[in-house]
Amino acid sequence: MRRRDLLKLTAGMAVAWPISTHAQQRSAVRHIGVLLGLSKGADDPGTGEIMRPLQAAMGEMGWTEDKNLRLSILYGGGDRTKIDAAADQLASLAPELIYVTGLPPALALRKRTLAIPIVFSLVADPVGFGLVESLSRPGGNVTGFIVWDLSIGGKWMQLLREIAPNVDHVGIMYNPDTGPYAPGIINSAKAAAKDIAIVDYHTRSEGEVEAATVRLGSRPNSGLIVIPEPFTNANRDKIIAYCNQSKVPTLNPVFGAANRGALLSYNFAFDSTIRQSAAYIDRILRGESPQNLPVQTPTKYELSINLGVAKTLGLDVPSNLLALADQVID
Repeated sequence: MRRRDLLKLTAGMAVAWPISTHAQQRSAVRHIGVLLGLSKGADDPGTGEIMRPLQAAMGEMGWTEDKNLRLSILYGGGDRTKIDAAADQLASLAPELIYVTGLPPALALRKRTLAIPIVFSLVADPVGFGLVESLSRPGGNVTGFIVWDLSIGGKWMQLLREIAPNVDHVGIMYNPDTGPYAPGIINSAKAAAKDIAIVDYHTRSEGEVEAATVRLGSRPNSGLIVIPEPFTNANRDKIIAYCNQSKVPTLNPVFGAANRGALLSYNFAFDSTIRQSAAYIDRILRGESPQNLPVQTPTKYELSINLGVAKTLGLDVPSNLLALADQVID
Protein backbone atom coordinates (compact mmCIF):
# COMPACT_ATOMS: atom_id res chain seq x y z
CA MET A 1 0.00 0.00 0.00
CA ARG A 2 1.30 3.41 -0.97
CA ARG A 3 1.79 5.99 1.78
CA ARG A 4 -0.92 8.37 0.45
CA ASP A 5 -3.44 5.51 0.46
CA LEU A 6 -2.44 4.60 3.99
CA LEU A 7 -2.97 8.20 5.10
CA LYS A 8 -6.46 8.19 3.62
CA LEU A 9 -7.26 4.90 5.36
CA THR A 10 -6.16 6.19 8.74
CA ALA A 11 -7.62 9.68 8.54
CA GLY A 12 -9.44 10.53 11.77
CA MET A 13 -8.09 7.39 13.48
CA ALA A 14 -5.49 7.08 16.28
CA VAL A 15 -2.66 5.07 14.86
CA ALA A 16 0.00 3.34 16.93
CA TRP A 17 3.10 3.64 14.81
CA PRO A 18 5.94 1.18 15.54
CA ILE A 19 8.38 2.51 18.17
CA SER A 20 11.88 3.03 16.87
CA THR A 21 14.74 0.91 18.18
CA HIS A 22 16.33 4.06 19.62
CA ALA A 23 13.16 4.90 21.55
CA GLN A 24 12.97 1.35 22.89
CA GLN A 25 16.52 1.62 24.16
CA ARG A 26 15.76 4.97 25.81
CA SER A 27 12.69 3.55 27.58
CA ALA A 28 14.76 0.64 28.89
CA VAL A 29 17.18 2.92 30.72
CA ARG A 30 16.26 3.05 34.42
CA HIS A 31 16.87 6.22 36.39
CA ILE A 32 18.22 5.88 39.97
CA GLY A 33 18.90 8.78 42.30
CA VAL A 34 21.69 8.56 44.87
CA LEU A 35 22.12 10.78 47.92
CA LEU A 36 25.35 10.35 49.88
CA GLY A 37 25.88 12.20 53.14
CA LEU A 38 29.47 12.83 52.05
CA SER A 39 31.36 15.47 50.11
CA LYS A 40 31.62 15.34 46.35
CA GLY A 41 34.03 13.17 44.40
CA ALA A 42 37.72 13.73 44.98
CA ASP A 43 36.97 15.87 48.03
CA ASP A 44 35.91 12.70 49.86
CA PRO A 45 37.49 9.30 49.08
CA GLY A 46 34.60 7.71 50.97
CA THR A 47 32.38 8.39 47.97
CA GLY A 48 34.33 5.87 45.91
CA GLU A 49 34.30 3.38 48.76
CA ILE A 50 30.50 3.38 48.67
CA MET A 51 29.93 3.57 44.93
CA ARG A 52 32.56 0.98 43.99
CA PRO A 53 30.89 -2.05 45.65
CA LEU A 54 27.42 -0.74 44.80
CA GLN A 55 28.13 -0.36 41.09
CA ALA A 56 30.08 -3.63 40.97
CA ALA A 57 27.14 -5.53 42.47
CA MET A 58 24.66 -3.75 40.20
CA GLY A 59 26.78 -4.70 37.20
CA GLU A 60 26.76 -8.35 38.24
CA MET A 61 22.96 -8.16 38.27
CA GLY A 62 22.88 -6.73 34.76
CA TRP A 63 22.60 -2.99 35.53
CA THR A 64 25.32 -0.82 34.00
CA GLU A 65 25.45 2.90 33.24
CA ASP A 66 26.57 2.46 29.63
CA LYS A 67 23.66 0.14 28.91
CA ASN A 68 20.45 0.35 30.93
CA LEU A 69 21.10 2.53 33.98
CA ARG A 70 21.33 6.27 34.63
CA LEU A 71 22.56 7.56 37.99
CA SER A 72 21.94 11.03 39.42
CA ILE A 73 24.35 11.36 42.36
CA LEU A 74 24.06 14.18 44.89
CA TYR A 75 26.04 14.88 48.07
CA GLY A 76 25.16 16.14 51.53
CA GLY A 77 28.70 17.07 52.56
CA GLY A 78 28.04 16.12 56.20
CA ASP A 79 25.99 19.29 56.67
CA ARG A 80 22.26 19.37 57.50
CA THR A 81 21.49 22.37 55.26
CA LYS A 82 23.28 20.80 52.30
CA ILE A 83 21.54 17.48 52.95
CA ASP A 84 18.11 19.15 52.84
CA ALA A 85 18.98 21.02 49.64
CA ALA A 86 20.24 17.84 47.98
CA ALA A 87 17.08 15.98 49.03
CA ASP A 88 14.92 18.72 47.48
CA GLN A 89 16.87 18.55 44.24
CA LEU A 90 16.85 14.76 44.04
CA ALA A 91 13.12 14.47 44.73
CA SER A 92 12.45 17.04 41.99
CA LEU A 93 14.28 14.82 39.48
CA ALA A 94 11.66 12.10 40.12
CA PRO A 95 13.92 9.05 39.64
CA GLU A 96 12.38 5.57 39.68
CA LEU A 97 14.23 4.71 42.89
CA ILE A 98 16.57 6.43 45.35
CA TYR A 99 19.55 4.93 47.17
CA VAL A 100 20.63 6.91 50.24
CA THR A 101 23.28 6.59 52.95
CA GLY A 102 22.88 7.88 56.49
CA LEU A 103 19.88 8.59 58.73
CA PRO A 104 19.54 12.38 58.21
CA PRO A 105 19.60 12.08 54.37
CA ALA A 106 17.13 9.19 54.52
CA LEU A 107 14.76 11.15 56.78
CA ALA A 108 15.06 14.20 54.53
CA LEU A 109 14.03 12.17 51.49
CA ARG A 110 11.23 10.41 53.36
CA LYS A 111 9.70 13.82 54.11
CA ARG A 112 9.81 14.76 50.44
CA THR A 113 8.35 11.68 48.77
CA LEU A 114 6.00 8.88 49.79
CA ALA A 115 5.91 7.48 46.25
CA ILE A 116 9.50 6.96 45.09
CA PRO A 117 10.99 3.73 46.51
CA ILE A 118 13.95 4.44 48.81
CA VAL A 119 16.68 1.95 49.77
CA PHE A 120 18.94 3.06 52.62
CA SER A 121 22.17 1.87 54.19
CA LEU A 122 24.42 3.20 57.00
CA VAL A 123 21.31 3.98 59.10
CA ALA A 124 20.77 3.44 62.84
CA ASP A 125 17.41 2.91 64.57
CA PRO A 126 15.10 3.45 61.55
CA VAL A 127 12.04 2.41 63.58
CA GLY A 128 12.79 4.74 66.49
CA PHE A 129 13.17 7.70 64.13
CA GLY A 130 10.03 6.90 62.13
CA LEU A 131 11.74 5.96 58.90
CA VAL A 132 9.89 2.60 58.77
CA GLU A 133 7.00 1.10 60.71
CA SER A 134 8.88 -2.06 61.70
CA LEU A 135 11.92 -4.03 60.60
CA SER A 136 9.92 -6.99 59.32
CA ARG A 137 7.23 -4.91 57.58
CA PRO A 138 8.57 -1.45 56.66
CA GLY A 139 5.08 -0.49 55.52
CA GLY A 140 5.84 2.37 53.13
CA ASN A 141 8.21 3.33 50.35
CA VAL A 142 11.38 2.88 52.42
CA THR A 143 13.50 -0.16 53.30
CA GLY A 144 17.19 -0.98 53.67
CA PHE A 145 20.03 -2.02 55.93
CA ILE A 146 20.87 -1.05 59.51
CA VAL A 147 24.47 -0.37 60.54
CA TRP A 148 24.29 -1.57 64.16
CA ASP A 149 22.19 -1.62 67.31
CA LEU A 150 22.73 1.37 69.60
CA SER A 151 24.28 -0.95 72.21
CA ILE A 152 27.40 -0.99 69.98
CA GLY A 153 28.77 1.87 72.12
CA GLY A 154 29.49 -0.61 74.91
CA LYS A 155 31.54 -2.79 72.57
CA TRP A 156 33.51 0.22 71.29
CA MET A 157 34.32 1.25 74.86
CA GLN A 158 35.43 -2.29 75.74
CA LEU A 159 37.78 -2.48 72.75
CA LEU A 160 39.31 0.94 73.44
CA ARG A 161 40.01 -0.07 77.04
CA GLU A 162 41.65 -3.30 75.89
CA ILE A 163 44.06 -1.62 73.51
CA ALA A 164 44.72 1.40 75.77
CA PRO A 165 44.25 0.08 79.34
CA ASN A 166 45.54 3.26 81.02
CA VAL A 167 42.81 5.43 79.53
CA ASP A 168 40.66 7.00 82.24
CA HIS A 169 39.07 9.84 80.24
CA VAL A 170 37.25 9.25 76.94
CA GLY A 171 35.81 11.82 74.58
CA ILE A 172 32.96 10.89 72.25
CA MET A 173 32.95 12.90 69.03
CA TYR A 174 29.94 13.55 66.80
CA ASN A 175 27.82 16.27 65.27
CA PRO A 176 24.43 16.38 67.06
CA ASP A 177 22.82 17.91 63.97
CA THR A 178 23.65 14.90 61.80
CA GLY A 179 23.95 12.17 64.45
CA PRO A 180 20.58 12.19 66.24
CA TYR A 181 21.04 8.60 67.42
CA ALA A 182 24.26 9.42 69.32
CA PRO A 183 22.66 9.60 72.82
CA GLY A 184 21.71 5.92 72.69
CA ILE A 185 25.26 4.94 71.75
CA ILE A 186 26.72 7.19 74.45
CA ASN A 187 24.47 5.63 77.11
CA SER A 188 25.69 2.15 76.23
CA ALA A 189 29.31 3.38 76.21
CA LYS A 190 28.84 4.89 79.68
CA ALA A 191 27.39 1.63 80.96
CA ALA A 192 30.60 -0.15 79.90
CA ALA A 193 32.94 2.63 81.03
CA LYS A 194 32.84 1.90 84.79
CA ASP A 195 35.42 4.26 86.32
CA ILE A 196 36.18 6.12 83.07
CA ALA A 197 35.01 9.73 82.68
CA ILE A 198 33.00 10.33 79.50
CA VAL A 199 32.84 13.74 77.80
CA ASP A 200 30.77 14.61 74.71
CA TYR A 201 32.53 16.59 72.00
CA HIS A 202 30.05 18.21 69.63
CA THR A 203 31.88 18.98 66.40
CA ARG A 204 30.26 20.88 63.56
CA SER A 205 33.41 22.16 61.82
CA GLU A 206 37.03 21.25 61.18
CA GLY A 207 38.09 23.85 63.76
CA GLU A 208 36.01 22.15 66.46
CA VAL A 209 37.51 18.78 65.52
CA GLU A 210 41.02 20.20 65.92
CA ALA A 211 40.16 21.88 69.23
CA ALA A 212 38.67 18.65 70.63
CA THR A 213 41.68 16.51 69.73
CA VAL A 214 44.15 19.12 71.04
CA ARG A 215 42.27 19.25 74.33
CA LEU A 216 42.24 15.46 74.63
CA GLY A 217 45.91 15.25 73.66
CA SER A 218 46.87 17.70 76.39
CA ARG A 219 45.23 15.57 79.07
CA PRO A 220 47.13 12.41 80.16
CA ASN A 221 45.46 9.03 79.60
CA SER A 222 42.76 10.35 77.30
CA GLY A 223 41.11 8.43 74.47
CA LEU A 224 38.45 9.06 71.86
CA ILE A 225 35.49 7.26 70.29
CA VAL A 226 34.16 8.65 67.02
CA ILE A 227 30.48 8.02 66.25
CA PRO A 228 29.89 7.46 62.53
CA GLU A 229 27.34 9.89 61.08
CA PRO A 230 27.31 12.18 58.02
CA PHE A 231 29.65 14.81 59.48
CA THR A 232 32.26 12.40 60.88
CA ASN A 233 32.00 10.28 57.71
CA ALA A 234 32.62 13.29 55.50
CA ASN A 235 35.52 14.46 57.71
CA ARG A 236 37.03 11.04 58.34
CA ASP A 237 40.56 11.80 57.15
CA LYS A 238 40.73 15.16 58.94
CA ILE A 239 39.64 13.55 62.21
CA ILE A 240 42.25 10.82 61.81
CA ALA A 241 44.99 13.35 61.07
CA TYR A 242 44.17 15.50 64.12
CA CYS A 243 43.96 12.46 66.40
CA ASN A 244 47.36 11.22 65.29
CA GLN A 245 48.84 14.71 65.55
CA SER A 246 47.62 14.98 69.16
CA LYS A 247 48.56 11.32 69.87
CA VAL A 248 45.07 10.37 71.08
CA PRO A 249 44.24 6.63 71.08
CA THR A 250 41.08 6.51 69.00
CA LEU A 251 38.48 3.94 68.13
CA ASN A 252 37.10 5.22 64.84
CA PRO A 253 34.44 2.95 63.28
CA VAL A 254 33.89 5.20 60.25
CA PHE A 255 34.30 2.98 57.17
CA GLY A 256 37.90 2.56 56.05
CA ALA A 257 39.28 4.47 59.07
CA ALA A 258 41.89 1.91 60.13
CA ASN A 259 43.27 1.70 56.59
CA ARG A 260 43.50 5.50 56.54
CA GLY A 261 45.46 5.76 59.81
CA ALA A 262 43.05 5.23 62.72
CA LEU A 263 44.24 3.05 65.61
CA LEU A 264 41.20 0.83 65.91
CA SER A 265 37.91 0.17 64.13
CA TYR A 266 35.00 -2.16 64.81
CA ASN A 267 32.05 -1.99 62.49
CA PHE A 268 29.77 -3.98 60.19
CA ALA A 269 31.33 -5.58 57.12
CA PHE A 270 31.10 -2.56 54.84
CA ASP A 271 31.34 -3.96 51.32
CA SER A 272 28.88 -6.78 51.92
CA THR A 273 26.28 -4.38 53.34
CA ILE A 274 26.57 -2.05 50.35
CA ARG A 275 26.29 -5.02 47.99
CA GLN A 276 23.13 -6.17 49.80
CA SER A 277 21.65 -2.74 49.09
CA ALA A 278 22.27 -3.38 45.39
CA ALA A 279 20.27 -6.59 45.66
CA TYR A 280 17.27 -4.67 47.04
CA ILE A 281 17.60 -2.07 44.29
CA ASP A 282 17.56 -4.86 41.71
CA ARG A 283 14.46 -6.47 43.22
CA ILE A 284 12.54 -3.20 43.30
CA LEU A 285 13.49 -2.34 39.71
CA ARG A 286 12.12 -5.75 38.73
CA GLY A 287 8.77 -5.05 40.36
CA GLU A 288 8.90 -5.83 44.08
CA SER A 289 7.57 -3.32 46.63
CA PRO A 290 9.85 -1.89 49.34
CA GLN A 291 7.10 -2.35 51.91
CA ASN A 292 7.48 -6.13 51.50
CA LEU A 293 11.27 -6.17 51.81
CA PRO A 294 12.29 -6.39 55.50
CA VAL A 295 14.90 -4.05 56.93
CA GLN A 296 17.98 -6.15 57.61
CA THR A 297 20.63 -6.01 60.31
CA PRO A 298 24.34 -6.80 59.84
CA THR A 299 25.33 -10.44 59.93
CA LYS A 300 29.08 -9.80 60.19
CA TYR A 301 31.30 -7.31 62.01
CA GLU A 302 34.97 -6.64 61.40
CA LEU A 303 37.72 -5.63 63.83
CA SER A 304 40.66 -3.75 62.31
CA ILE A 305 43.86 -2.79 64.16
CA ASN A 306 46.57 -0.48 62.85
CA LEU A 307 49.83 -1.72 64.41
CA GLY A 308 51.84 1.20 63.02
CA VAL A 309 49.64 3.69 64.86
CA ALA A 310 49.76 1.57 68.01
CA LYS A 311 53.55 1.63 67.90
CA THR A 312 53.59 5.42 67.45
CA LEU A 313 51.35 5.77 70.52
CA GLY A 314 53.53 3.39 72.55
CA LEU A 315 50.78 0.81 72.90
CA ASP A 316 51.34 -2.94 73.10
CA VAL A 317 48.38 -4.63 71.42
CA PRO A 318 47.22 -7.62 73.52
CA SER A 319 47.67 -10.97 71.80
CA ASN A 320 44.03 -11.91 72.42
CA LEU A 321 42.92 -8.75 70.62
CA LEU A 322 45.22 -9.50 67.69
CA ALA A 323 43.77 -13.01 67.50
CA LEU A 324 40.26 -11.56 67.19
CA ALA A 325 41.19 -9.04 64.49
CA ASP A 326 39.86 -9.53 60.96
CA GLN A 327 42.43 -7.06 59.64
CA VAL A 328 45.86 -6.16 61.03
CA ILE A 329 47.56 -3.23 59.31
CA ASP A 330 51.35 -2.90 59.70
